[in-house]
Amino acid sequence: MTRRELDAAGVTDPRLRAAYARCRRLNARHGRTYFLATRLLPADRRPAVHALYGFARHADDIVDDLHADATAAERAAALDRLDARLRAALAGGRPAGEPVVLAVADTAARYAIDPAHFTDFMASMRSDLTVTDYATYADLRAYMHGSAAVIGLQMLPVLGTVTARATAAPHAAALGVAFQLTNFLRDVGEDLDRGRVYLPADLLAAHGADRALLEWSRRTGRHDARITAALRAAEDLTRSVYRQAAPGLAMLDPVARPCIRTAYVLYRNILDTIREGGHAVLHRRAVVPRRRRAAVAADGLTRALAAQLRARRTHDPREDTDEH
Repeated sequence: MTRRELDAAGVTDPRLRAAYARCRRLNARHGRTYFLATRLLPADRRPAVHALYGFARHADDIVDDLHADATAAERAAALDRLDARLRAALAGGRPAGEPVVLAVADTAARYAIDPAHFTDFMASMRSDLTVTDYATYADLRAYMHGSAAVIGLQMLPVLGTVTARATAAPHAAALGVAFQLTNFLRDVGEDLDRGRVYLPADLLAAHGADRALLEWSRRTGRHDARITAALRAAEDLTRSVYRQAAPGLAMLDPVARPCIRTAYVLYRNILDTIREGGHAVLHRRAVVPRRRRAAVAADGLTRALAAQLRARRTHDPREDTDEH
């Protein structure tokens, strides 16, 4: 499958092919929902999506999983090295020893992705080394611009649009934010274990909760109605961002819509699972049932095949000849 995708994308350099293959493995291993949706794209666009994911995942791993006893200074230095290599690669250099950088720089060049999106992303990654909570939703949104909104903006040239890109951009950014808010809600317990709280303090306080109460609940396994109310409010907030993103689906290239629609539905299903589980995310991870995921994927595959067939008929001159 990797070979077919790279052939379709016109990637012929062996080193570059290996770099893209590395990114694909990262996506398949760590981004199961995202990877599943990506399979619905035309083969020639998948390597670019894998490259964008692979680079983001690599940076995130430096922040969280470099090695257990790495200091903040060591993580910062590793991010600085990654950033320097990325900047050099975006300027036309060929970085050594960084497959994800090689692949993402090639993708950025092929699709003319604005380098500022990568600058903003790296800034948010650095903030994770020192910022452990957010006083307000506005503060969190500033962080998510670099950590999530720019991912949607990076994706947009790869997916293609039927409107002006600037028209679709706010919706693409909102979808990136919606996905990340979903992850924050699902992973609130795991993030606490890492010393971080992504639920804004003002949202928690509005329901009588705070960081200390979350930590008590995580530590003891006990529930509290104030936490449940705050998590319910976070779910409502996240759903409102999905509504902001929704109009952008129709603005995408028709062959890309099934992929993003499937990701949209799968991630919203995480919210449904959280709600059905009583918002007990501090104590267990919300997992969408396999049968539900399969049904969404099957629907997406049907839509993708139909869209690609329509695209071939539109662009195949033999179809025009047959009709006349």
